[in-house]
Parts: sequence; C-alpha cells; structure tokens
Amino acid sequence: MDLISEIVARAKANPQRIVLPEGTEERTLRAADRILAEGIAKLIIIGNPEKIKSLAAQWELTNIDKATIVDPENHSKKETYAELLCELRKKKGMTMEEAHKLVLNPLYLGCLIVKNGDAEGQLAGAESTTGDVLRPALQIIKTKPGISTVSGAMLLLTKHTEFGKDGVLVMSDVAVTPVPNAEQLAQIAVCTSETATAVVGIEKPKVAMLSFSTKGSAKHEVVDKVIEATRLAKEMNPALLIDGEMQADAALIPVVGERKAPGSDVAGHADVLVVPSLEVGNIGYKLAERLGDVIAVGPILQGMAQPVNDLSRGCSIDDIYKMIAITANQAMGCKKA
Repeated sequence: MDLISEIVARAKANPQRIVLPEGTEERTLRAADRILAEGIAKLIIIGNPEKIKSLAAQWELTNIDKATIVDPENHSKKETYAELLCELRKKKGMTMEEAHKLVLNPLYLGCLIVKNGDAEGQLAGAESTTGDVLRPALQIIKTKPGISTVSGAMLLLTKHTEFGKDGVLVMSDVAVTPVPNAEQLAQIAVCTSETATAVVGIEKPKVAMLSFSTKGSAKHEVVDKVIEATRLAKEMNPALLIDGEMQADAALIPVVGERKAPGSDVAGHADVLVVPSLEVGNIGYKLAERLGDVIAVGPILQGMAQPVNDLSRGCSIDDIYKMIAITANQAMGCKKA
C-alpha cells in the first residue's frame, strides 16, 4: 500500500469533521463528493445551501447531501460564534458589531467552528490567498502551546525506497517563514517530526538539520544558527532523534553519514529534513520534483493548535482530496497529543 492509500485508510477508519469554507468552488465540491462517497471524513461545507445543492445537481455530485451544509447568513450558532470571536479578540479591540460582520466570512466562520469544538480541522485556499486563509486561523485557532512559528512541510515520495521511510521523506519549511532564527528553526524541527508521525506514520522520526557544513566542516554564522537550533530542539523534546548540522548527502546516504558524522543516530538514515531557510526548502523540493522524479505532496501547515491547511489556487481535485485526508490525519494526531 502506498503512502497516500495509507493516509486515506487511516482517515476512513476514524472519520474526522473537516470544514470546507469554499463551499461553492467546483474543485472543492468535486473532491468533497469523492470524500463523502468513500467515507473518509465528515464534511462541513460552508455556503448558501440552495446554491450548493444546485451546483451539485449541475455537476452530478450525488453525495454532497451527506455533508453538513452551514449557511453563513443563517445558522443556529451564529450568535455563539460571534460572541466567541469577540471574546478571543477583545484585547485587540474587537466589538460585537465587528464580530457579527466577520462571522459572515466563511474563512472566519470555519475557524470558529473548529475553535468551538464543532470540527477538527479546516482546508481552504482553492480560491483564497494564503494570507486570507492564515489570518483568521492565527487570530482564532492560534498556534500550539510552546510554538509561535507556523511552517509548511512537504512530503517527498521517491521510488528509491532506501531513502527515508520506504522512499518517503518530510521536508520543511517550504512555505511560510522566510528566514527563521534558531528558536524558530527548532520549533519547525519539532513540528515536522510530529507531522512525520501523524501523517506518514513514522513512530520515531530521524530529524536532520541541514546545512552546507557537517559537524564543523565549515564555519559561518548560518551554520551556527543550525547548531543552536538543534540544541534548542533537543531541549524542547529530549526524546527527539535529531542531529545537525549536516549536509544532505550525510543525512541520506549511510556510507557518507558514517564518514562525515560517525556515531550519529541520524546521519545516513534521516526521514525528516529541516532546511535553514524557506529559500532553500522551496528551491530544494522543486528541483527534486522536476529533476529527480519525486512526487511532492503539500505543503502541510504545522504549528497550529488544530489543523488548518492552505491549498494552492492552482490545485487539482485530487490535491484537495489528498489534503482533506491529510488534515484528518493531523487531527487524529492532535487528539493523541
């Protein structure tokens, strides 16, 4: 069974409630129909019920009626969510009048549904910018305790099964924080290890903190940052298998790892790769994808108290389908934590 099939199977075995705020977007509805047909998640779709039903009929989607459809203009918890938003944002000067307006916004409403315990996660972005998706998430759901940095992990799937977990590696940050400092990089490392467990099923991830140096082979302030981040990550989670700084070949290839970082539990066997900057992560995964016949899945947002994922506006129906299943797996991981 390939990784995506495993992710789908885990989600199906324990269906989570996932909010889709972009309820009238075609790709989203088509993916939702497939999810509902297969019983992978319990979906809450936000939008005008009549319009959603009309679009479902037009596109011959026969399972949309299995979802809970929430009309942002008229639903039973409208006042409850407005009061919750006002309470969460009162220190920022939020008034009930402003809260009543914001709960009409599906992206805010979706996050409030999750925050209130009426759903486990949210997925949006097919027709919304990353900023529009993240803003309400950070204001309402917020980050995990002890975490202040949101990051994006990418699953890298290769036919070379000697790498990572049977050919699957998790790389971050590839999406959010351009130049993390040592503390932020440590948080990214810890969160990425949690993603590796929740989504990929790796019980004890081996985290490599990547750089252009391995164990002091080069001296530079950016290397120092990675070394400090490694130390801080160990403080955050003493049980974490993490090592660095190390070059990518030392992280992935046993003979090179043994030569460059003898005695390391991670070198040559890493399944989580943490890069020193967003620039490196974005360039790295795209080179692997285009030149190395690697399938990249994501990005998966991490660091949030509850899962909120952001799609590319160029996403496919299949991308949305996969990300709903991934969001459900993250939700199950949050419950275990």
